[in-house]
Amino acid sequence: MLNHVLANSVVRKDVCPEDVSDYVNTHIGQHRLTLLEPGKIRSSLRYANFAQLGLSHISYGGQVRVHSPDLEEVYHLQVVTSGSCTWNFDEDRLSLSAGQALMMNPQEKSDLTYSSDCQKLIVKIPEAILKAACVDNGRALPRDGLRFQRQVMDLNASMAFMRLVEAVYEEASETCVDIASVSQAYADLLANKLLSIFPCNLLQENAAPGADKQLQLIRRYLQDRIRDDITVEELACLCHVSVRSLYNVFAKEVGTTPKLFIKQMKLQSLHADLKQGINARNVTEIALDYGFSHLGRFSSDYRKMFGELPSETLRRVR
Repeated sequence: MLNHVLANSVVRKDVCPEDVSDYVNTHIGQHRLTLLEPGKIRSSLRYANFAQLGLSHISYGGQVRVHSPDLEEVYHLQVVTSGSCTWNFDEDRLSLSAGQALMMNPQEKSDLTYSSDCQKLIVKIPEAILKAACVDNGRALPRDGLRFQRQVMDLNASMAFMRLVEAVYEEASETCVDIASVSQAYADLLANKLLSIFPCNLLQENAAPGADKQLQLIRRYLQDRIRDDITVEELACLCHVSVRSLYNVFAKEVGTTPKLFIKQMKLQSLHADLKQGINARNVTEIALDYGFSHLGRFSSDYRKMFGELPSETLRRVR
């Protein structure tokens, strides 16, 4: 299952495990490798960069243990395509077999054991891509960041997702020239699918009925007046609640503050305008249109959310 992908992107083939480990440390994520069986084993690795994603297919060829201190500012989608792999977290132990997958979060330590016949796909996904997917879907980011649950997912029950993963890998293998608009569409689609399939801490869809109506009302109100200077007091009045009550709703149901939610929606709309070339005279003018008067802070917030400066987004459409 999916073991043929990246066939044209062989980086290491039939080499000692330490050679694969060295490449993984440089390009995929820091880890420490320990061999668990005697004798000579041969490992293979295929790797490609595609639309800010790091795509790999890895096989150590023997039973090994991999200790990962953390993933820094990236998420990992790890799909076992044959054999098995066991994750040992501080308090959890999860075993995955072929056709099963797990999402790993930034700053998440793990201790993995590969079976001798284990092969895996690993997709390295920068935080900015998943943050942008949250915002583009109108889902506010939790205050403590997006976190996926430590839950094994059986992908055999979601063949559409498996076909998407395969399509991303095949596109990375076959595309001679990385056309930004095409490759980014794949990355965006994958991010949206991950958010819909893998359980995470985006709580908006599980909001209490009253809170859910308030949030829907606020979102429509902001969309209609996205360039206006909207205050938290204005939103509280709209929902017929006190400012304190509104803060409580956002803290419980969204995991952020109303003020930060307003900023996220403004950045989302501005980002969409820049990507489509709408009113894209220059970054300063469009930022001021949206009420961002402190341009240095605006550029910093934009980069944290979308992984690039607004000028870089604008440059791609010109």
